[in-house]
Amino acid sequence: MPKSQLPDPVFTGRSVLNCITLSGSLVERKPLRYTPAGIPVSEGRLQHQSTLLENKAERLVEVEMAVVALGDVARWLEAAPLGGLLRIEGFIAARGRNSRTPVIHANTIEYLEGNENGTILQKED
Repeated sequence: MPKSQLPDPVFTGRSVLNCITLSGSLVERKPLRYTPAGIPVSEGRLQHQSTLLENKAERLVEVEMAVVALGDVARWLEAAPLGGLLRIEGFIAARGRNSRTPVIHANTIEYLEGNENGTILQKED
């Protein structure tokens, strides 16, 4: 259905849900940058691998997703070591107006290995 014909969930009474939790290894991270308003932005890629059940059969799942974090969460992504295991919670949105590629927008980041980086961040505040 073309975008202009999609029903508006506010008026149709439909419940809309856009949330994701994904764990994996941080395999790429771009340098921290700032928006024109001075908000920190960190971008990277999370590589996930697991075995899940689908239709009562095991399935190997391998995916790599782009991740973007803003504000305080950007500093947590920036502090995460490459290769480190993370759990990211957030929502999915298109990369931009000209790209429909999905990107995870992180609301929370949890380090799954050690806490050295979190300790460093807490001391900086």
